[in-house]
Amino acid sequence: MNTRITTLFGIMLLAISGWLNADQPGNAKAGSPEFERMKALVGTWSGKADMGQGPVDTKITYRLIASGSVLEERIAPGTPMEMLTMYFDKAGKLAATHYCVMGNQPALALKAADAKSITLDFDASCCAIDPAKESHMHAMTIQFDDADTITTKCKAMMDGKEVPECSMTLKRVKAETAGQ
Repeated sequence: MNTRITTLFGIMLLAISGWLNADQPGNAKAGSPEFERMKALVGTWSGKADMGQGPVDTKITYRLIASGSVLEERIAPGTPMEMLTMYFDKAGKLAATHYCVMGNQPALALKAADAKSITLDFDASCCAIDPAKESHMHAMTIQFDDADTITTKCKAMMDGKEVPECSMTLKRVKAETAGQ
């Protein structure tokens, strides 16, 4: 009987401590150097993108989720063209899954990184997309121009052929200071 009461009391203490700490983020382990660099993008960015119909205003938001182990990128949030890319480490290297307006989810893996840029390329090893038949985003580069400016370059495949690269330069949107 005492064992049951002690066990029940222990379970209740664990449940209460979990509930009390529910609003406290977990401590994510440090990621790859490339993922840690991507974390600097958290916030809102704006610029112009030309996808073949002339330049249009574009907004991208970045936020950390899952205790800082995933970086969420929302392109054109709240519009019919909204897309989502999730950046994370896979086997110690930066990877991403892009949820595209083309209706598929290409997987991307780190191809190259240097002091100014990170390049991800199509990861055929874990992607069910046939590049020769299905249109999809195939590669991307994020160039860190300065702390408040990035240039992104995306390559897509349409009907098995690479289409012209889409490039856009984005500026960090500064948060409004209270009282201004």
